[in-house]
Amino acid sequence: MKDCAPLMALGSIAVLLSAVVLAPGQEVRIAAAADLKFAMGELAEEFEMQSGTKVNVTYGSSGNFFSQMQNGAPFDLFFSADTEYPQKLEAAGLVETGTLSEYAVGRIVLWTPADAKLDVSKMGWQTLLDASIDKIAIANPEHAPYGRAAVAALQKAGIYESVKDKLVYGENISQAAQFVQSGNAQAGIVALSLAVSPAMRDGKRWEIPAEMHPAIEEVAIVLKDAKNKDSARAFLEFVKSAAGRAILAKYGFAFPERDQERGKKITPRRSRAHG
Repeated sequence: MKDCAPLMALGSIAVLLSAVVLAPGQEVRIAAAADLKFAMGELAEEFEMQSGTKVNVTYGSSGNFFSQMQNGAPFDLFFSADTEYPQKLEAAGLVETGTLSEYAVGRIVLWTPADAKLDVSKMGWQTLLDASIDKIAIANPEHAPYGRAAVAALQKAGIYESVKDKLVYGENISQAAQFVQSGNAQAGIVALSLAVSPAMRDGKRWEIPAEMHPAIEEVAIVLKDAKNKDSARAFLEFVKSAAGRAILAKYGFAFPERDQERGKKITPRRSRAHG
């Protein structure tokens, strides 16, 4: 039975994509939270190869996308880094019925460059209290779920008041990561999905315990005004399939426990302290 698994996976992908395989040349326009930058690239590439449908992805903060969609921004799909914004869009009647789906659970890490003198993988929160740390990059908590998770974790750790004057805000979690990579900040609280990407995986990181912040439950929706609803639905189903989740797991995403209980068991690569 084990040898049949790849064939079964390919068969399931074919079924998921059958709605769009017959209509190549279509385009799906996606607004995606910035933590998905690398995972979504792989998902889009695989979907395009299987379906012939072009995937056009724009990355940003979930809150900014929410505002744009309230004003009729031309997207087919919205992959948010939280549940609140998609639910608000659904309440406003802007979501295709039955498409609101939780697709992953995000994680945050404390990250420093590889050449940092402090070893964050051993020091954990104490890193941020060191006098050599002048700036700590996080996503803007006003409109970025990862920023709100970072603030909650700092408060839970009991160090928020001590470090709040060191905080610098990125427009989204990707920009916050860039601040640390460029040296404009000495440390950052970033998405694990970015920390394991090729550009950042050689840095030092410490995974912040999940119980220190509200769960980063990530939800996707198909917009009611989507031009290509069949293609959008097919892409969303692909992301939620075993093949899609295997890609998400590579970038450290976890999955809702209730889904795992139904037998959708993908084991994400666990990233603990890393030097």
